[in-house]
Amino acid sequence: MSVLQEYERAPKRLKVSAEDEEELEEGEESDSASAGLLGDDEEDEGQSRARWSSADRKDSGSEAHRIAPSPVVHVRGLCESVVEADLVEALEKFGNICYVMMMPFKRQALVEFEEVQSADRCVACGSQEPVYIAGQQAYFNYSTSKRITRPTNADDPNSGNKVLLLSIQNPLYPITTDVLYTVCNPIGNVLRIVIFKRNGIQAMVEFESIQNAQKAKAALNGADIYAGCCTLKIEYARPSRLNVIRNDNDSWDYTKPFLLRRERGKGRQRQAILGEHPSSYSDNGYGSHCPLLPLPGNNRFKRSSHDVPEVVTYPLPQTSSYMSHASSSVAMVSGLHPAKMNCTRIFNLFCLYGNIEKVKFMKSVPGTALVEMGDEYAVDRAITHLNSIKVFSKRLNVCVSKQHAVIPSQVFELEDGSSSYKDFAMTRNNRFTSAGQASKNIIQPPSCVLHFYNVPPCISEDDLQRLCTEHDVPGFIKYKVFDAKPSSKTISGLLEFDSKTHAVEVLTVLNHYQIRIPNGSNPYTLKLCFSTSSHL
Repeated sequence: MSVLQEYERAPKRLKVSAEDEEELEEGEESDSASAGLLGDDEEDEGQSRARWSSADRKDSGSEAHRIAPSPVVHVRGLCESVVEADLVEALEKFGNICYVMMMPFKRQALVEFEEVQSADRCVACGSQEPVYIAGQQAYFNYSTSKRITRPTNADDPNSGNKVLLLSIQNPLYPITTDVLYTVCNPIGNVLRIVIFKRNGIQAMVEFESIQNAQKAKAALNGADIYAGCCTLKIEYARPSRLNVIRNDNDSWDYTKPFLLRRERGKGRQRQAILGEHPSSYSDNGYGSHCPLLPLPGNNRFKRSSHDVPEVVTYPLPQTSSYMSHASSSVAMVSGLHPAKMNCTRIFNLFCLYGNIEKVKFMKSVPGTALVEMGDEYAVDRAITHLNSIKVFSKRLNVCVSKQHAVIPSQVFELEDGSSSYKDFAMTRNNRFTSAGQASKNIIQPPSCVLHFYNVPPCISEDDLQRLCTEHDVPGFIKYKVFDAKPSSKTISGLLEFDSKTHAVEVLTVLNHYQIRIPNGSNPYTLKLCFSTSSHL
């Protein structure tokens, strides 16, 4: 079976069941932080956790038993660096654990015990005395589920599959076979890797043995490859063996080095991979070194102190070692609607994947524009997520431009009367201007749910629906607003549309719309991005 056929057999995305998702509804404010937006949103998430834990502490008996006892325990208050193995290590004293579901960006998890009595002990202990996971106090309650819903591709852990399915969330930096090999191989020998870059970034990693796969899942599930991004969500894959036909950045068979098919002198450069990071990131202050989270101290998940370092580090790779990434920081976008697309609307859409410096429509090629982004990796992300999507009934084609900069020549007037060229280098609406700001952006493919934020509290659901009507874009079918602090000056929430195309069009038109309110001194800038939620 070919690599493509294996991909087609695998589900496009890992999903949480409706039942599990409903249970996490109370902590949905964390979708704000997951969408990587504002500091206020992170405070909202913290407040939500505080309310939950405060209620837990206030009424340890009734709160824990408000939900019927279940072998599945809902864990909150986890620190950012927690991985599956930390939960197993801290909670296995209550009984055998058969499954763990990590919610990395929500700082939550579901833990399924083999017996209800084990969950009883866990919840009871947590309500009577502090229980620490990875050095931070966690809070427990029964889940509304009696069993954690496994993804359709996930075999039961006891079935003995040595292939793992990795979903990389918030992939700010390129993910290649070299990156995943460096992350996974210290835990157990890796035989083959296949990476899929459709509808997000996923990979299948085949280990030498079932035991190595189990160790890797426990040690890495929920971990960040780089600090604050490239978070691993790991399940057992459906195939029991991977079929690799070539060795490159997207697939590799470490048992068959002869599959290498590259130009002479451009082979796999391990030395360069572990060298300095690209200058484009250091110039932006991204730092010279992004460590993988420390591996858990429990030796069950390690081979030995000599084989596995306490901290696995992976510097950002040298540009020369990446043969597949964009060779230019300029993207060429064709298939643009001549009357409905302009420089600002291109910015509204492309700014979700990197800083935008300049946008210029090409006079000689109607419906085509050049977009100069902050670096070539931003172009990579834009191509991965925006190529072939439909906007205003036209399918976009996004590819790397041969030009290395956008030059404001042959400026003309577009059909809507706006200029064919615009410089966005100094706009405050760029979302990757610093390392801290960049780390808050969750890189999501287009979806039918939009996350909105920075909206004044006086704006209602009807006001937003009216805004869609006034701008001749599809209206939303579901609306949800997150609870805000009484002192908050803005609100945020989710909008669900009939289709992904409708959501894309609304974001393209209304992202960064200036909302003015009576007696207000300054307008509010409406911010939109694609949500991590698939439905409301």
